[in-house]
Amino acid sequence: MSGGHGHSAPPLLTALANAGVRVTEPRRAVAALVTAQDGHFTTAELVTAARAEHPGLGRATIFRALDLFTLLGLVERVDLPDGGHAWVACETAHHHHAICTRCGRSTEVDDHGLAEVLAEVAGRSGFRVTTHRLEVFGTCASCVAASA
Repeated sequence: MSGGHGHSAPPLLTALANAGVRVTEPRRAVAALVTAQDGHFTTAELVTAARAEHPGLGRATIFRALDLFTLLGLVERVDLPDGGHAWVACETAHHHHAICTRCGRSTEVDDHGLAEVLAEVAGRSGFRVTTHRLEVFGTCASCVAASA
């Protein structure tokens, strides 16, 4: 018996179960790997982590799980300034990400009036906004402090 059962399930697993999706062993493993990441992560980083933690987990399984998690809004793909992309685990409430270009840490930020701005855009242009995504890039407080 391993000692890891004392705490509650990662929010990702709870959200999967709530979405009515079967929580298979591979999905459970990928959810654990995603939960263990600090800030954003690339697919390659996830595959490397899987090799160490869950040697039986193949690339295709990881990609399929990420696709499912994305579809359910549990992880989000973020486009990086260098043209690559990464993933971040998400709270299920609507939010945006502020991503540090130095250490890669991602912080969720709430709407801060963006809904009103979008409503104004829609009102002015007649455009019906169905969804939106905002990514803010810069340097986090720790990195700013470290470079001072």
